[in-house]
Amino acid sequence: MLNWIDVVKFANNGTPAPDRRVEKTEDEWRELLTPEQFQIARLKGTERAGSGEFCERHEPGLYGCVCCGTPLFDSREKFESGSGWPSFTQPVKENAIKYEKDTSYGMVRVEVMCNTCDAHQGHVFPDGPAPSGLRYCINSASMQLLEDGNKESAAIFGGGCFWCTEAVFQRVQGVSKVESGYSGGQIKNPTYREVCSGRTGHAEVIRVSYDSNKISYADLLRIFFATHDPTTLNRQGYDQGTQYRSLVFYSSPEEERIIQEIKMEMQEFYDNPIVTEIAPFEVFYVAEVDHQNYYNENTSQPYCQAIIEPKLNKFRSLFKEKMSADQI
Repeated sequence: MLNWIDVVKFANNGTPAPDRRVEKTEDEWRELLTPEQFQIARLKGTERAGSGEFCERHEPGLYGCVCCGTPLFDSREKFESGSGWPSFTQPVKENAIKYEKDTSYGMVRVEVMCNTCDAHQGHVFPDGPAPSGLRYCINSASMQLLEDGNKESAAIFGGGCFWCTEAVFQRVQGVSKVESGYSGGQIKNPTYREVCSGRTGHAEVIRVSYDSNKISYADLLRIFFATHDPTTLNRQGYDQGTQYRSLVFYSSPEEERIIQEIKMEMQEFYDNPIVTEIAPFEVFYVAEVDHQNYYNENTSQPYCQAIIEPKLNKFRSLFKEKMSADQI
């Protein structure tokens, strides 16, 4: 993972060589691009804040250079910065981005470009979220969404304390990454303390990245409904408040249909009605670094032993065939 020290090093000493190079004349680029794309990507322009196509879009995929199509950013690293431009915490590869000092307009900044074709993308700043602390502030006109480039899917679940749900889904086969975070509230970039107050409307959730060829969305939902209590409103055990509500976000009508079907299927295993909130996905905010991978790094803590371990035992007993091989 790159951090600000890496960025400064690259800006001062040069970026690692790209996997390939694409070079064209100015007239050739002008033929390929719209006037806005040419002005921004080739002449280092900047689009007006809040006007870009990708400012409010969060669907899965890879963002590539508008000029040469090289993948630059993964949608899973996209976050709402409030700046008016699409923002990312990391590039897809260390050598995807080229870094140069920019002293224009009386400022000292670090410009970021496509390392394949030198297309201007924007700038990077050291004021992003943990763990990288980076904010790649990118022009929408410099990018294109490569929808088929991302082979993984993502699911957003809220089942009480995210330490618990994270630990369960880290042990599911086909799952490549689990991130704890916040979603479903009214303010941008909430902190853990703000969410715990119950006044932001956010819930503690996890974002599960998975390979749909290895595990289905329906099976992920079955694990979700079985490993927490979806019948208690705004509460899981001793944890009470709207931030602990049972919650599933969907990103398409098909996902919503599957959620409703699995909810009805799982209702047969509960005496009380399932009260899980089902809502369209809007934005996911990654939680602070000390909330990531919590159980694995704190297994001896009393909360982990008393609360999380029983959930893991239940998961092991019900879904042994869905466990990743190194957890059996």
